[in-house]
Amino acid sequence: MATGAPVLTVLGELVVDLLPDPSADAGPEGTAPHYVARPGGNALNVAVAAGRLGTRVSLLARLGTGPLAAPLRRHAELSGVDVGGMVAAVEPVSLAVVGLDETGSPDYGFHVQGAADWQWTDDELAAVLPAGTAVLHVGSISSWTAPGCDAIARLAERLAGSALLSVDPNLRPMLAGGPVGASLGNDPDAVRARLGRLLAVADVVKVSAEDLAWLDPGAAADLDGTAQAWADRGPALVLLTDGGAPLRVARPGRPLLHREPPRVTVADTVGAGDSLAAGLFAGLLAGGVTSRAALEQLPDDDLVRVVDDAALVAALNCTRVGADPPTAAELAAAREQRAGG
Repeated sequence: MATGAPVLTVLGELVVDLLPDPSADAGPEGTAPHYVARPGGNALNVAVAAGRLGTRVSLLARLGTGPLAAPLRRHAELSGVDVGGMVAAVEPVSLAVVGLDETGSPDYGFHVQGAADWQWTDDELAAVLPAGTAVLHVGSISSWTAPGCDAIARLAERLAGSALLSVDPNLRPMLAGGPVGASLGNDPDAVRARLGRLLAVADVVKVSAEDLAWLDPGAAADLDGTAQAWADRGPALVLLTDGGAPLRVARPGRPLLHREPPRVTVADTVGAGDSLAAGLFAGLLAGGVTSRAALEQLPDDDLVRVVDDAALVAALNCTRVGADPPTAAELAAAREQRAGG
């Protein structure tokens, strides 16, 4: 990737996902299931997916202690991600135990009390923010969990107007409320307020229908109307995902667009939304969209091509176990195959 290219900066958590291995023996009593430890977390997944697509990407993350830390860093490096923004932390790495239902959709059990990801300070962020940041993507647990979420919000507010700001709530209801959320200092009202602060300065919002319903009760009754209403509140682009249903693409003052995602054989959907976001950023940056003004001026036809490519990135990820997004070559081959088919 070109060293002078604009930088996609991704800020968020590192999580080790323990994924079930259905091919392994669970022992004579069935009480010893096997799991595979895979690097994960919204920020790491987005950065890795963007790096594999050839985007110049920097990952800002607090790298916790323990034997699982080194594979997280190496996973990013192998995909061409700049890891100079990783801060050595004394707190532990976050851990998620993943279960999969019959459709491949994940269910999570989190072990994140006192984890490194939530402890950002203003000084840490100021020290690692790359020069040339054209897009800053934030979201998921670190963006709405104290104390670090306040430092992240202040950074986003400082960069408003000088970089494209992207927000993906990527909610985990277990961590946003209830007893587990309370142990992290989270409750639904606080989480909504923290995300509201980020959404107020966001240029791009990627949100799932599930997250939208949590943030905006009643939204599920009219996803079209809610997507358009969110766009009219401030973002230049809202991308609303709904599983295998059509993507909704909303822009203020423009007709709502629907895009049908590619049909593939799904292994699981872990990392699908993160891959979609990375594909979106890769396409925008490749097209020279590095400011809100450029995004606002982007013709619908050009935006649709970017969104369709991003959906194909997500679909290819879903054909493989865990968050395993495609390379640029794999995306090009799939695009050519679809065009010829």
